[in-house]
Parts: sequence; structure tokens; C-alpha cells
Amino acid sequence: MKKKKFTGGKIKKLVEQIVETYKGDSGINFIDASNLPVRGEILEILDLLFEVLFPGHTGNRTVTKANVNFILGDILCEIYTTLSAQIERAYQYQCELQQCGDCDCKTRSQNVTQGLIEKLPEIRRLLKGDVQAAFEGDPAAKSYEEIVISYPGITAIATYRIAHELFLEQVPLIPRIMTECAHAKTGIDIHPGATIGKQFFIDHGTGVVIGETTVIGDKVKIYQGVTLGAMSFPKDERGRIIKTGKRHPTLEDNVTVYAEATILGNIVIGKGAVVGGNVWVKQPVPPGVTVTTANPDLLYTKKEDQPAKTRTPKRK
Repeated sequence: MKKKKFTGGKIKKLVEQIVETYKGDSGINFIDASNLPVRGEILEILDLLFEVLFPGHTGNRTVTKANVNFILGDILCEIYTTLSAQIERAYQYQCELQQCGDCDCKTRSQNVTQGLIEKLPEIRRLLKGDVQAAFEGDPAAKSYEEIVISYPGITAIATYRIAHELFLEQVPLIPRIMTECAHAKTGIDIHPGATIGKQFFIDHGTGVVIGETTVIGDKVKIYQGVTLGAMSFPKDERGRIIKTGKRHPTLEDNVTVYAEATILGNIVIGKGAVVGGNVWVKQPVPPGVTVTTANPDLLYTKKEDQPAKTRTPKRK
């Protein structure tokens, strides 16, 4: 096969063709958007926050009783400096879109960053309850350390609890960058706008989806593959999608949702209810009620040379 020549002329022509595709774009390229938050730096900040929330677990620093105050102070100063700079970029990006010329993005970003740092003690208290719920809810868990280091649910929940505080302050882009990083790592997709109570446990976790307006009470447990999603979007009189309003389910305290269940729409799953595996729920579930599908007919095959037998379980 004859080797193709990648000449300067061809490169110039390709550059012109690619640049031509940039014209008229809105949102999928960031030319002249120097104030856009830097994804890599956001993830480094997230790692620093994890060092505060789970001291010594990351292995990045050796933490002792003698040096913990010094290390913590150093990390918090770094978080304040780097995060406030990235939040300022996010606010500037928003101001550019909205064409507002009188915003003090720098002061606003510093206040929001300080507010997040001041909430870290409360976030730690919540995470202690989440770890406890995982330990008590999973017979395979041998220690709290095992849960913190290895359980994807804790990584996803901790990231959500940080991102949620920034979401409440209407910080653009950064909360989603954080939670989508956790999504990529764990397979668990929690929107930072969701509201999640105390002692939340996600068992296994792969494929879990929790939508933006979901509300979850205390001591709720969900398994892998669970979707807390929305129905189709309503449209206004001009045919435009309406994205505001409550679109996702509410799970009250002590609800359990088993693997691959799908719960859709602005409905309430009552306190203490149980939603079985592979169930599709679009109607409210009263408190204390268990929702399951009817037992399917099971096919048992003993050997290839024998006919298959069908057995129908007794229905109660």
C-alpha cells in the first residue's frame, strides 16, 4: 500500500475545514471563553476536599495527631484559593451569557467558597451517617475503613454532598463537573440538585440514576440499577420544553428500593415502603406497602436430551 503524504498543505487545508465547522456554534466550543472553569483543576480540588472529609484515607499525606492541624490548615487554604478562582470563572461565564455588567464575581466566589468550607463539619457528620448505614446495611462490610476506601456508593454520595452545596449557591458548571466525575468513576449518577437526607446507602451502585428534583428522606436504601427519573418533559404554548418544577420522585424515610427498579415522575413513595426488583412504578406508593411484580413462569431444563418442563409457582 502506498504511504500517504501528510504535507503542510494538507494540514493547512484540514485546519481551515475544521475551523469552518466552529462557526455559528453555541456551547460546543469554547473559543474566546478564557473564563471557563478548568475541569482538571476542579477534580484536583475535589481530591483535596476528600482529604479533609476522610483524613489519611487518600494516602496523599501522612496524617498524625501531631500534624493534623497543620495539614488541615494547609489544605483549606489551598482549597479556598483554587476553588474561589474556579467559581469566579464559572460566574463570569454565566455573566457573559446573561450580559450582566455589574456583578462582582470575585467577591461572590470568595463568599461561596468560604461558605462551603464552613459547611465541611456538617458534611462530615452526614457522611459518618452514610458510612454507618453502609456498614449496618451490608453484611459483607468488615469495617468503616473498607467502606470509605472501596465502596463506590460512598464516593458518589460524598461528591454529591459537596456539589449540592455549590448547586444551592447557583454556581454554574462546577457541581455537574464534580458529580459527573463521580459518575464516571462509580457508575452512579446523582444530580447535584437532588435533596438527600441522613444515613443514605447505595448498595453495589452500578447504574443508579437520581434525577435533579428527587427528594430522598432519612435511612433510605437503594440497590444497583435503580432509576429515580422523570416522565417526558411538558411543553409550553410555543412547544418549548419546560425544565422547571418537580419532575422526579420523593422517597420518604426508611424506603428500600431493590435492584433495577424504575420509579418515574413526581410521585411519593411513602414512609417504610419497599419497591421490589425490576418493578416499574409511575403511581404513588402508600406508607408501609411493598410493591412487587407477579411471579413469572419459570422454565427448568435438566438435560439437552430431555424436554423442558414449565413450572408455575403457586400464587398467594
